[in-house]
Amino acid sequence: MSPIWTLGLMTGTVLDGNIDIAMLRTDGEAIDGFGPYRLAPYAPELRVLLEETLAIARDWNFEGPEPEIFARAERELTRAQAEAVAAFIAEAGFRPEDIGAVGFHGQSVLHRAPQPGRIGATRQLGDGALMHEILGIPVVYDFRSADIAAGGQGAPLAPVYHRALLSGIGARGDTAVLNLGGVANLTWWDGADSIIAFDTGPANAPINDFVKAHGHGDMDRDGALALRGQVDEARLVELLKHPYLSAPAPKSLDRFDFSYRMADGLDLETGAATLTAFTVGAVGKALDLLPQRPDRLIVCGGGRHNPAIMQMLNQRLGVNSVPAEAVGWRGDAVEAECFAFLAARVLRGLPISFPTTTGAPHAMTGGRIAGA
Repeated sequence: MSPIWTLGLMTGTVLDGNIDIAMLRTDGEAIDGFGPYRLAPYAPELRVLLEETLAIARDWNFEGPEPEIFARAERELTRAQAEAVAAFIAEAGFRPEDIGAVGFHGQSVLHRAPQPGRIGATRQLGDGALMHEILGIPVVYDFRSADIAAGGQGAPLAPVYHRALLSGIGARGDTAVLNLGGVANLTWWDGADSIIAFDTGPANAPINDFVKAHGHGDMDRDGALALRGQVDEARLVELLKHPYLSAPAPKSLDRFDFSYRMADGLDLETGAATLTAFTVGAVGKALDLLPQRPDRLIVCGGGRHNPAIMQMLNQRLGVNSVPAEAVGWRGDAVEAECFAFLAARVLRGLPISFPTTTGAPHAMTGGRIAGA
């Protein structure tokens, strides 16, 4: 297949009120060109609806019929993202027929990793057929279900795109990619056939939730609270004993598997500093699980904007941690670009998950296509 323009969408579990939209020219194996990118804010009432849906999803926990709110939130989310895509394409000077496919991740509301004797479960809100009906463009969606059904973790899915990015800058086993969203995930590639990836632990979610619970806004903006605080080192030592952190990969997490309650009893600044140090410490334990401990971490996702996280990565882990922009990548766009890339792979029938990334039994295709 010759390279085509694809468009990727992402809304993260931190619910920052934005739809990430990115265009990529690709054949699903190499990156031929980067198109425009933007953050498209969605209405405050949609954010409230999604927050309510996430809370109800935790109570549901895959038991019994889906809550009624899922259908309503899925419809509203899909329409909002389709409208944002239509405006984005027009503003970029493209026509709908110029776009080969839209990679529509949807909104994750619940994710349960597999356990011995029980396959995992996952739910992303997103109606690909409705989006195709609105846009008239092929839509690739539901990227995780096939992997989960085969016994895989269903996450992370970014590694095959990280590999393409690493190849583009000539990086090999001395460099890894760290994505800091609600959850943190790590990708390591040896430069040949081996790619290893897994969720390391929490990233922004517990910090954000802790700050919100104390009535100080939606996040620790610019890491100001953590930078003023002192890490409770004794508590950190205990937190880092969590069995997930030393468990072998592949492994994955839900946004709520590590709660801000880890900082119960701590004041605002001490709690923010300790939760930040825990995110970093979990990354450190993840690096020890790799075949080769990398010298450099390329950091993407919202967490790279937090100076406290970036400072601790360098100081506590002894690695050179640099934001994605330092190597010419668009750090805020990587996840949306990833689903543009995966859309092209799905159209070609190429695998999107692997035994060493999700624990799938073999390299697996995935995703569903509406309107191809």
